Amino acid sequence: MKFILDVIKGVFIGSGAILPGISSGVFCVIFGIYEKLVDSVLNIFKDFKKNFAFLFPIALGGIIGVLLVSKLLKFLFATYPMPTNFCFIGLIIGSMPILFKKANNKSGFRLHYLLYFLFTFLIGVLSIRLEHILPQLINLELGSNYFFYLVLAGLLMSAGVVIPGVSSSVILMTLGVYTTYLSAVASIDLSILFPMGIGLLIGSILFLKIIQFLFSKYYVQTFYGIIGFVLGSVLVLYPRFHL
Repeated sequence: MKFILDVIKGVFIGSGAILPGISSGVFCVIFGIYEKLVDSVLNIFKDFKKNFAFLFPIALGGIIGVLLVSKLLKFLFATYPMPTNFCFIGLIIGSMPILFKKANNKSGFRLHYLLYFLFTFLIGVLSIRLEHILPQLINLELGSNYFFYLVLAGLLMSAGVVIPGVSSSVILMTLGVYTTYLSAVASIDLSILFPMGIGLLIGSILFLKIIQFLFSKYYVQTFYGIIGFVLGSVLVLYPRFHL
């Protein structure tokens, strides 16, 4: 039963890599597996059997989420955008009490922790406008450099996979490769997926190491920062903020 539940969690996490405004990291936080996931990925060979048993069903669900369930969710966002958006908003807001409790477990609440929350929350708010501004600043040339551009896109996309509240899909939109990515996933186009996969792998390891360091040195501050990102993603989902 636990295996099935972990697969289902992976499905949601995988879908977060596809849908605009949704972050894979947010689902990891909501499901209470974010810290364990970071530790298991970075230390997989220290206790391979245990870490593999934890990661495998989530990875399996992630693949299913990317290839199958994301199509259903994409349909829901296209056909019933308001109800679907508010469903995810409710899920995120409903997880807040648990997240604040977890953040305060080690040392209790301190007023200055709200500064970390507000800083990342404002970043989340500002990211709403990036998809409208950055495409005007980027001159994309489809030539020999396109391979390296896709590697860069995958590297930046990894921030949305690893950091809760940062949407990888919004990042790809700002770079002008989101529709290319969706088509490549649907048709298994390795000429697109391979370079993006290289960047995604490199970026994920880099961001995971940064997150692990922050958790080990600044646990509460990092958690409040993550909560700010997560709540900032609510504004990304709320349709009125895009009018």
